[in-house]
Amino acid sequence: MLSNKRIQELELVMEFEKVEECFKEVSSWIENVGRKRLKETINLDDSLEMLLQAQKQFREFDLVASEYCRRGQEALKKMDRWEDFCSVDVQSYRVKLQSYRDQLEEFCNQLDENRHRICETVRLYEFFDKVRHQLQGEGRKK
Repeated sequence: MLSNKRIQELELVMEFEKVEECFKEVSSWIENVGRKRLKETINLDDSLEMLLQAQKQFREFDLVASEYCRRGQEALKKMDRWEDFCSVDVQSYRVKLQSYRDQLEEFCNQLDENRHRICETVRLYEFFDKVRHQLQGEGRKK
């Protein structure tokens, strides 16, 4: 049994090394591209026109970012079996895995929050723009 467990651990280590390339690619993209692009969406412009342009640009970025999130989550899912192993030999890999999981989760949450915030801001600006046009139309009637 001990030998079987050791073989399983070695298989997991070999699997981790294969999957780690995907983790590294996703992690690198998050750090070098993703976080910077998210920071650019913090300050939204004051006009509806500029806001709609920012939303369009964000949607293009969101497609790419969501694909990286999906790839990272699939890679993490492959490593779910690690939860059952707690030997010292596997511990360093579990720490790396948790680090990737934390980074991916944080980025995906920030992406979701920005997506929601931009959408809500556009809706609010569209509402105010509609009300402004209605008030201007009523002002002309008087």
